[in-house]
Amino acid sequence: MKTLFKYFKPYRWQSVLGPLFKLLEATFELMVPLIVARLVDVGLGAYVDGGYPNADISYIVWMCVILVGMGIGGFAFAVVAQYFAARTATGVAAYLRKDMFKKIQSLSYRDLDEIGTSTLVNRMTGDVDKFQSGVNLFLRLFLRSPFIVFGAIITALIVDPQSFPVFGITVLVLAVVVFAVMGICMPLYQKSQLALDEVTLSTRENLSGAKVLRAFNREGEERALFNARNDRLTKERKFVGGIALLTSPLTYVIVNLGIVALLYTGAIRVEGGALTQGGVIALYNLMSQILIELIKLANLIVTVAKAAASGKRVAAVLEKTPTEIVKDGADGPITLQEKKEGFIRFEGVSLRYNDSGEKALDDITFSLDRGETMGIIGGTGSGKSSLVNLIPHFYDVCEGQVLVDGVDVCERGMQLPLRERVGVVPQKATLFKGSIRDNLLWGKADATDEQLYEALRIAQADEIVREKGGLDAPVEQGGRNFSGGQRQRLTIARALARQPEILILDDSFSALDYLTDAALRKELSRLNTTTIIVSQRTSSVQNADKILVLDDGKVVGLGTHEQLLKDCEVYREIYLSQTTEASA
Repeated sequence: MKTLFKYFKPYRWQSVLGPLFKLLEATFELMVPLIVARLVDVGLGAYVDGGYPNADISYIVWMCVILVGMGIGGFAFAVVAQYFAARTATGVAAYLRKDMFKKIQSLSYRDLDEIGTSTLVNRMTGDVDKFQSGVNLFLRLFLRSPFIVFGAIITALIVDPQSFPVFGITVLVLAVVVFAVMGICMPLYQKSQLALDEVTLSTRENLSGAKVLRAFNREGEERALFNARNDRLTKERKFVGGIALLTSPLTYVIVNLGIVALLYTGAIRVEGGALTQGGVIALYNLMSQILIELIKLANLIVTVAKAAASGKRVAAVLEKTPTEIVKDGADGPITLQEKKEGFIRFEGVSLRYNDSGEKALDDITFSLDRGETMGIIGGTGSGKSSLVNLIPHFYDVCEGQVLVDGVDVCERGMQLPLRERVGVVPQKATLFKGSIRDNLLWGKADATDEQLYEALRIAQADEIVREKGGLDAPVEQGGRNFSGGQRQRLTIARALARQPEILILDDSFSALDYLTDAALRKELSRLNTTTIIVSQRTSSVQNADKILVLDDGKVVGLGTHEQLLKDCEVYREIYLSQTTEASA
């Protein structure tokens, strides 16, 4: 939680002024019972024969004017205090979201896989909102409520010292109840947030995979899973909510018992002349104020307990140290310079996605010269995508080295210049809401229309853009207004707009017909770009300068199409199976 304190520095004055104005409002509120007591004792005078013959009307009017003035002043102070509290809470939440988003962007693929998307979404939205509400309420009440409680006790001591035991015992019992509830609720709220993560995960998976669910008729099973997770969340929330709800009735019972004791003893002492009627009214009002403020304090504690649990989850993300390995080396950016051989080199590379898991890649060694094209082929789960994700340093190797221009990709200063020169087209073609132009400019922010259309022409997507109405044609969320093949071609164009030195096409032709595939590969062959094509089609890689064949994370073949047909059984089986299917 210490991590979150720094976010209050820009609002330190607001954080101080908000509670101070609340204290001024509370001071006016504490003075009201004393003025009412004076109004009764002095303004009305003694009760004689069913009336108040000695009433001082001018004094009563004056006291009423003072009460109205104090009410207006207290209202003004409360508005100012609310403004400062709201500004602080909103500002802190804004900076938290900003830094959380920045932190998420800095996390490695491995960190994102470990934490989970649904958890990060919950922490950045729901948890930050709960923390914001807690900060707002805390700044308004954390001084005001205790100030009124202890101020009421001291005021009661001034009015009638003999009533102090009633006030002291009541407040002590209430404090025990409130803090006991807080101690029980805080860990339970944190636990319930984990259950909320699971509900969010189910919702996200079902929304993103709705077509798959219906295709396999799995709605019933997914409903059952969602209901189970939702029931667990509901039970946990009901349990902790039930405990939290005990605060209000227990507080009311304790304070009302204190009021009964106060009225009983006060009535006896008024009868004996030791206490005035105005004094009893003042004591009753003071006890009522304690009741109201302790109820507020109880709600504050419940809200703060939720906010504290959410704050810990937010702080855990902000304190997360990226696991991406960065080796000590040159302090400044490393400039990629042309080497005579081995532009991209893998030297005994192995990869694990978690420390205890099996190797996804094992002892991978090969080199690729500048301007060459390499095809990577293999069965499902053979490690093709894992291999190409190592080149831009999306994952860390557990053994060996990945070098570009003779420099380890883990070298300090290497990541930014490397990724600026790499164009990656991932397996899943993802477009963002906006326009076609907006999406293409992700590749190169200052690209001209001519450069964008050239990238579209190479990607066989220029006709798509013209049919849609040009570069400013809208793109809906996820690119759902485009077909799968159209999305793939637009993502390829986005990578080409960067004019990259290294182009990685990770199974990016899967939704293309063979004619478009061939035309696209023909255009790519004319570029002076080091290209890596991941595919399950031999037709997509057979013209490459080198073909790397993977099987269960190991290299089982490396060479040209003709060489592999002779020497690599795995490649030959893939080729023959696809040739037979094509002939059939």
